[in-house]
Amino acid sequence: MKHPNSIDAVQQVLKEQGYVCGRALATVVFLSLKLGRPLFLEGEAGVGKTEIAKAIAAGLGRRLIRLQCYEGLDASSAVYEWNFPAQMVAIRTAEAAGGADRGALQTELFSDEYLVERPLLQAMRPDEQGAPVLLIDELDRTDEPFEAFLLEALSDFQVTIPELGTVKAPEPPIVIVTSNRTREVHDALKRRCLYHWVDYPDFEHEIEILHARAPEVADALSREVVAFVQRLRTEDLFKKPGVAETIDWAKCLLALDVMNLSPEVIGDTLGAILKYQDDIQKLQGSEAKRILDEAKATLEPA
Repeated sequence: MKHPNSIDAVQQVLKEQGYVCGRALATVVFLSLKLGRPLFLEGEAGVGKTEIAKAIAAGLGRRLIRLQCYEGLDASSAVYEWNFPAQMVAIRTAEAAGGADRGALQTELFSDEYLVERPLLQAMRPDEQGAPVLLIDELDRTDEPFEAFLLEALSDFQVTIPELGTVKAPEPPIVIVTSNRTREVHDALKRRCLYHWVDYPDFEHEIEILHARAPEVADALSREVVAFVQRLRTEDLFKKPGVAETIDWAKCLLALDVMNLSPEVIGDTLGAILKYQDDIQKLQGSEAKRILDEAKATLEPA
């Protein structure tokens, strides 16, 4: 599928994949696709940064290639590795056969047959469906040396394999970089990208998201869930619940045949929306009832 030709078209493509986004985010996605620029998305965990890459790939019918970042990630793990066990078998087989041409054997060992392609190299390969979507997820988890390497790779959309040479993408991949901002990413990399801060949605927007991702949840319960979660985000918590937790919680309540929220139900299902024991303890006793009452008050007509 070709790239959407307008901001409204971007919103429609994403909505068809169950991803509801505001105009500001749709605009920066449209510009990223139109200009061929990487898109850098920053925000709290669970607000939909990763999901938008999945929605773009599905909406455009492109392959999604995900590079999950972590501390200690290096270029070889992100680009390629050699299949050493297979190479050793080939060496021993050649030695057993005798009379192997050392130069020919070396050429054979460092060929595509023994090359293990990692996400960055995969994204540089031609694809019949069109340029793939390359998701570089949670870049803030990596170290600065990897950032510097990535800067070069995203500038020219090419990687170098010493034994084989340079591999350049025939068509630049659609690059989505995400960060939970556990540390600052270097300005030099941000300058290569279009930037957008993905914030928690407002009430109506989150209701729309919940209806799209969990349409089987009754409207009344959806409104109570979103109102409670939105009120909960104003509390002093170690980790505030994201949109992903809102959706998970609503599905849990549906599985329990819950029709309306109550302090007892909230206490039994807190593990779906809060992931730290200290946060869960804060909502014990009368706290859950207080927040629920305040949330319901916002739903009452003026």
